[in-house]
Amino acid sequence: MSSVEELIWVEKYRPKTLNDVINQEEVVKRLKVFVKEKNMPHLLFAGPPGVGKTTTAHALAHDLYGDSYKQYLLELNASDERGINVIREKVKEFARSRTPPEIPFKIILLDEADNMTSDAQQALRRLMELYTTSTRFILIANYPSKIIDPIQSRCAFFRFSPLKKEDIIDRLKYISENESTEYDDEALDAIYEISEGDMRKAINILQASSYMGKVTVDVVFKVVGLARPREIREMVKIALQGDFTRAKEHLRKLMIEYGLSGADVIRQIHREIFSNEMKLPEEIKVLIADYLGEVHFRLVEGSDDDIQLSAFLAWLAMVGKKVQTT
Repeated sequence: MSSVEELIWVEKYRPKTLNDVINQEEVVKRLKVFVKEKNMPHLLFAGPPGVGKTTTAHALAHDLYGDSYKQYLLELNASDERGINVIREKVKEFARSRTPPEIPFKIILLDEADNMTSDAQQALRRLMELYTTSTRFILIANYPSKIIDPIQSRCAFFRFSPLKKEDIIDRLKYISENESTEYDDEALDAIYEISEGDMRKAINILQASSYMGKVTVDVVFKVVGLARPREIREMVKIALQGDFTRAKEHLRKLMIEYGLSGADVIRQIHREIFSNEMKLPEEIKVLIADYLGEVHFRLVEGSDDDIQLSAFLAWLAMVGKKVQTT
């Protein structure tokens, strides 16, 4: 590989045109109309992380301007450059520059626009009015409700849906085969579960795992620093059987072996109690979910991991004993 960029699989395998974008058929269909007409309104892309919002914006620009599209696209990450000065200086300067020969406008891409300050959004609102003839804005947000209403009303709204499991698995297989990476099918399933539908995260996990040889389930969980789900389920089951001491030993082993924090353990327990593998009565699930929320809050506020997790296992043991006696 000849450059740093090529080493990053997320960038190397990013779709280049709208035809390459998967699982967003309705979005792509509407955007292709803009390409055909060589005109478009301001756009607001919303949806969970890692589903292709930024990639789709780049693909749209590529289809409009060709291979030299980056000359006519100003990309800013609004979470880093989100102040009013950036809006007044960088955006205004680019908006005043010349337009491409065949398309009557340039594009300003504001990634993570939901992190912009209120003052910056108000300034952006005015610029969208002033330079609308020569510039189009694409705003990308995970939480569109954080974008002020005046900006939302100026944009065409595009909702991106989470990627399907089969689409993510197929893409991971395609990348693995192109990179001559050996893998187990179970490992790709594990990557999907960990990534929770985030394609970017899934590719990064695959690449990191590939450096350790064949991609297996054990390798995947070591790379991401998480315990295997069955080990978490086993710890919870032991506690619910009333064996607090053995559950505590199991917890200590997990935290030392995988280097987990208390918050990591709580998140994994929360995921597993609602999985199909955990056969628990609905009432027990509700009680555990309620108490998990309280423990997580204490950890976020700075409480000691070991004490809080021990208290949680002790509580599970008491709940398990009550269930057994009824």
